Amino acid sequence: MNIVVGNKLKELRKIKNLSQEQVADYLCISQSAYARIESGESHSWASHILKICTIFEITPEELFHLDGQKNISSGETIYQLSEDIIEQYEEKIKELRKVIKDLKKRGKV
Repeated sequence: MNIVVGNKLKELRKIKNLSQEQVADYLCISQSAYARIESGESHSWASHILKICTIFEITPEELFHLDGQKNISSGETIYQLSEDIIEQYEEKIKELRKVIKDLKKRGKV
């Protein structure tokens, strides 16, 4: 799903004649973070879905539309977004637990 969304974002960005930095600034993330979204390496697009739809003037369903194919149904879209957001937060929780563990080892917590 990340690659599908990343490719679509790249296509939309080029149509709007925007740089990665301009889109990243609008989303309040770094250019490198946005580049990872476009390359499919990151699923953080899910937490920026509303802003993405605003800047590119599309609906969430249109973000998942592949040219020449039918749109993913709304139910599938919502389910996939929910799954991606859950996955993103689970990853952040893992990272924070590791930081807490490291700080406890150092006697700082």
